[in-house]
Order: sequence, then structure tokens, then C-alpha cells
Amino acid sequence: MNTHHLAQLNIARMIAPLHDPVMDGFRNNLDRINELAERSEGFAWRLKDYGNDATSIRVYDDDFMIVNMSVWSNLDSLFSFVYKSAHLEIFKRKNEWFEKMKAQHMVLWYVPEQYEPSVEEAIERLEHIRKHGETPSAFTFKKAFTPSGEPYKLKHQHQT
Repeated sequence: MNTHHLAQLNIARMIAPLHDPVMDGFRNNLDRINELAERSEGFAWRLKDYGNDATSIRVYDDDFMIVNMSVWSNLDSLFSFVYKSAHLEIFKRKNEWFEKMKAQHMVLWYVPEQYEPSVEEAIERLEHIRKHGETPSAFTFKKAFTPSGEPYKLKHQHQT
């Protein structure tokens, strides 16, 4: 029985305020992509604010920095959603709406089943990977681990 789920955090810095016309392509697809995530195999939970997304949640005291955080049953389910679903079409357009991040902006880690991580905990994991690189407590798809800390090879071919 799987007793751990996979949490993910990614942050992005918008090139304009969310309601600026330049952000229309991103903003107008939020509900569709969030609904797709919720219907995807392995989805367990996602961070939401009062608007049914997480766009009002601030990190790093930066009004242009937005956060996406979710929990999945396993690495392969999250990978399939990110790279093998309609999410990919939006992901490929990220440079239209977001600055290129110089520092690591995505992190994965394991949490107990039924657990909803806090944004503060997620930022700690992101800071960990920035400082120490990929470890069993903070990693990416490129160098993934199992819940017990062993290297993990994704079932899908990784092409980012």
C-alpha cells in the first residue's frame, strides 16, 4: 500500500499584472487546466484561494510571483499531466506570460497520504533544492527519488 503522495511546487514571475491583456492567454486557460488536473489520474489535491486557483497567494513578498502547488499519488501521474496532456500546450507558451527564472523554480517531495502541504513548507523545499541540489527531500523529474530515498526512473521518457 502506498503511504506517500508526491507534492509539487512551482513558482513563476508574471511579466504583467494578472488582469493585463498580455496575460489573457494564461488567465483564460486557468480554469480549464485546473479542471483537467483535478480529473487526471493520480490527482489528490491542489492549492486554491477564494478564486478557485492560487493566483492571489503571494510568495517572496512579490505581487508578480505566483505559485502552483498540488499533490499527486505518484511521480508518473504528475509527469503524465504535465507533459502528456493538454497542459503541455499551455506549458510551452510560458515565455509569453512569465519571466525566465534564473533560480530553481520547481520542486518535488513526498508527503504522507491525505496531507496538504503549506506554502511555507513548499518554499522551504524550494530553498533546500536551491542550496543543496536534488536530494531525496527536494528533487525534480530529472533526478527523482522514491519515498525511501532510492533513485527513481520515470516510466515515461522525459523530454523537456
